[in-house]
Amino acid sequence: TVIDTVYAEATAQPEVIVWVNQFGDPLSTMTEGLLEYPASVWSTAPGSTILPSTPEPAPAASTSAAPVPAVVEDVPVVVPAPASTTPVVVVAAPSPDPVATSVAAPVQTSASSGASSGYGVSYSPYNADTTCKPQTAVNDDFAAFASGYGLIRLYGTDCNQVQTGLTAARAYQKSLMIGIFDLSDVSGEVQTIIDAAAGNWANIDVITIGNELVNNGVASPADVLAKVASAKAQLVAAGYTGEVGTVDTLVATKANPSLCNGFAKCYVNCHPFFDGNTVAADAGSFLQTSISQLLAVLEDSTQDIIITETGWPWKGERNGAAVPSPANQDAAISAITTAFASNPGNVIILSAFNDVWKAPGNLGVEQFWGINQ
Repeated sequence: TVIDTVYAEATAQPEVIVWVNQFGDPLSTMTEGLLEYPASVWSTAPGSTILPSTPEPAPAASTSAAPVPAVVEDVPVVVPAPASTTPVVVVAAPSPDPVATSVAAPVQTSASSGASSGYGVSYSPYNADTTCKPQTAVNDDFAAFASGYGLIRLYGTDCNQVQTGLTAARAYQKSLMIGIFDLSDVSGEVQTIIDAAAGNWANIDVITIGNELVNNGVASPADVLAKVASAKAQLVAAGYTGEVGTVDTLVATKANPSLCNGFAKCYVNCHPFFDGNTVAADAGSFLQTSISQLLAVLEDSTQDIIITETGWPWKGERNGAAVPSPANQDAAISAITTAFASNPGNVIILSAFNDVWKAPGNLGVEQFWGINQ
């Protein structure tokens, strides 16, 4: 595990902000209310967790993190205050930053124990206040974790992340899994991907339409599959020849195998932590058992199952036998990567950094899945 000593973490109802550089040296102090995200900000964000009614695992959040770039920048460190009220601010919608064309040389760091170049990791370019990271910050983030992974999963097209992610992926010779989260304008979001690729589809391996939409009751399997078909036609017409599919929870996919039937690969999120009966050291075997159960209901019992999101939180409330802690996160990641040692490209770890832009969520774990703590 790589320990990052500077990251923003909303642990209470804070009123004091101490600004430090990346070495932890204090630069300035502010006293004011900090973020407590209203439901309108986070409830529809990629990765919000809705647990199924069955005792089987449901995923935690999908999306991203707010790491600290390697360059010297002011980073807020939240100091809890004893206030009994919760200040609320409204966060403005993020706007893309200009794309930088140069990228610093890669920094060779290990993102987590057991990780190698074949495994995947999820990443989202949001700051702690949900604003968008510029190209330079995305470059710095890739420099911090990309050497440990072969595939980087992005969850959306907002924040100019297809362009910034593609620029960084090309610089570090990584592949991308690009997602479209909202079904309201799939054609427009596909066009955003097409425009960013500009005819060069290298580094884009997978494009997925929807993330846990069936599990969350947002769309029916038929709705999702119709959008996948239209998106694929648009992408093929633009010269894309990679995989196109959808992502849902393993539980929802077992109940609706049509989400995978007929596709070359089946994409599912699966979190041993939310099972409640699984300890960290058994996370890998839990995933393998879950995959076997899914294959049993699919038309093709030999279909390639890709675990598009899994991991273990290092902080939060326990869920039965599942206990969040740094040591347990290490144990779970080690068990997962060991279980997928022969096919590392079939698992994506959540996530490259802590998702401090999210609400605490179920069991208070949503912000603490980052493997670069």
